[in-house]
Amino acid sequence: MLATNSVPDRTRSDPVTLEIVKNALASIADEMALVILRSAYSPIVRDSMDYSTALCDRDGLIIAQGLTNPVHLGSFPSVMANILKRFGGKMQPGDGYITNDPYGAGGMHLPDVYLVKPVFHDGQVEGFVASLVHHTDLGGMAPGSMALHATEIFQEGLRIPLIKAMHDDRMDENLLAFLEVNSRMPEQVLGDLRAQVAACAAAERGFGKVLAKYGAMAMRGMLAELHDYAERLVRDEIRAMPDGVYEAEDFIDGLGEVGGPIRFKVAITVAGDEIEIDWTGTSGEVPGAINGPVAITYSVAYAALRCAVQAAVPNFEGYARPVRVVAPLGTIVNPRPPAACAARGVMAYRMLDVLFNAFAQIVPDRMPAAGEGGPSAISLSGVHDGKAWLITDGILGSWGGRATKDGVDGIANPGANLSNMPVELIEARYPLRIESYGLVANSGGAGRRRGGMAITRSYRILGKTAALTVRSDRRAHLPPGLFGGCPGSPSLNILDHDGKAELLPVMPMRTLALHEGDLFTHVAPGGGGNGDPLERDPMQVAADVRDGRFTEVFARDVYGVVIDADGHADPTATKARRERLATDPSGLAAAQLRLFMARNRGWALSAECEGEAA
Repeated sequence: MLATNSVPDRTRSDPVTLEIVKNALASIADEMALVILRSAYSPIVRDSMDYSTALCDRDGLIIAQGLTNPVHLGSFPSVMANILKRFGGKMQPGDGYITNDPYGAGGMHLPDVYLVKPVFHDGQVEGFVASLVHHTDLGGMAPGSMALHATEIFQEGLRIPLIKAMHDDRMDENLLAFLEVNSRMPEQVLGDLRAQVAACAAAERGFGKVLAKYGAMAMRGMLAELHDYAERLVRDEIRAMPDGVYEAEDFIDGLGEVGGPIRFKVAITVAGDEIEIDWTGTSGEVPGAINGPVAITYSVAYAALRCAVQAAVPNFEGYARPVRVVAPLGTIVNPRPPAACAARGVMAYRMLDVLFNAFAQIVPDRMPAAGEGGPSAISLSGVHDGKAWLITDGILGSWGGRATKDGVDGIANPGANLSNMPVELIEARYPLRIESYGLVANSGGAGRRRGGMAITRSYRILGKTAALTVRSDRRAHLPPGLFGGCPGSPSLNILDHDGKAELLPVMPMRTLALHEGDLFTHVAPGGGGNGDPLERDPMQVAADVRDGRFTEVFARDVYGVVIDADGHADPTATKARRERLATDPSGLAAAQLRLFMARNRGWALSAECEGEAA
């Protein structure tokens, strides 16, 4: 049970002890993450690492998070608040609670299943251990429980209310049976859930040892101090920012072949040592699965702020005290139930791009240009040799150009911390052959610091049939550059069938039927550039050409760098070329897009492509 009459010992602890406790808790959260990584059944967890772990204090406030997924961070407090509201005062050792409900319990979308256990010491609840795992399939109208064309959550899969799932440290067998018959991949779902149980058990033991060492009252006091410490660090950082209102906006292309662009508008207000993030002016909820329950809106806000501050702020929820988030009800960033939300990642990463753009006006030396806009999600499924198979492959793109460095190639979005799935594992497990996987030439947004290069991956279907769903974006609205940098390259979805190539919508609002021999190619967006491309060191441009990042024509027409016969920059010709291009800087982005399409497979599908003419 929860005690209500005990007051934390507010006597200030020595800094050394506080640091030891802080790091001990962080290590326990990391141990949870490793337990899940090593015991999970599904590739999306074991290989792509789409999960998170956390510890919370007795009030449900975060006191540690594993080195996992930053955009999960803000959802644990809402889930914990609902657990305490429903079960506070009724908890027993060995209990555990489960949910995936975005509207009734504070979750994010149905594939993300939370498992939470209380930690007892001397008969009192002194904290909680929590895990979140993206499960492979929980039913619904599309394999992988991510139907972009869903219009309400009831179409998306099994909705688990906040319920007690464990008694005496054992999972409810009736619940397991219920989950088993509602999933296309029950072995993976139950296996991953057992990995969550194991992780919570390990963390419960570790947390218990820390409590036994220091005592409950001392721990309460130290945790309160660490919350205050995180708050002080963030307030100091905000106080150093110039007061003012900083606005930015960006767009999602829309819902497949229909509908217009979806607007994301933010106003960041810095006032003294507090900050407000206001999404007023953002588009309303949409009749598709890309709505974002408000928990993800808070998560993205906290993740962006942590990127904007320099201090090493610990993962204690005190850091959120100076932050106010305004998310108008009925918008895509705070939809009303039962709005569909399975593909909420698209809007989450667009929000992050917009926030980075706004924060770049405040702390320009810390923020990158827009990256790929979040990982694309390619879901393929079918039946092969009498056995069902399903893969959700996250194509992680690249970062935008940074203030002092180029954008990083082929790495997770700053808000994600996911991992690309190895080719060898895909080909060993599924009736698929990966026929191309690599960086795309002429794709990174030009700038004084170029954007990261786009990633492409091609899947050859080896089985009789396969179902395909695609979550991607950034074709009409490219990843924008910063401070004169060019946007990154567009996203492409190309289907080769019987020798004919078809350019698919950037976000197909249906499940597509593929057949043996078909080849599906996804090209993720490139990152936006940072700064004027004509200010990039010609030696760096020449090195990029030698490395195959872009062609000589691209170097000449976008960067104004003329490459000589030896592969080096010609100083005289480069100076003249840059003087000419400087008269029409807006033409650089158009030249970049034309040369990207000319160089890559999309050229055959674009009537506007003019080719790499000299």
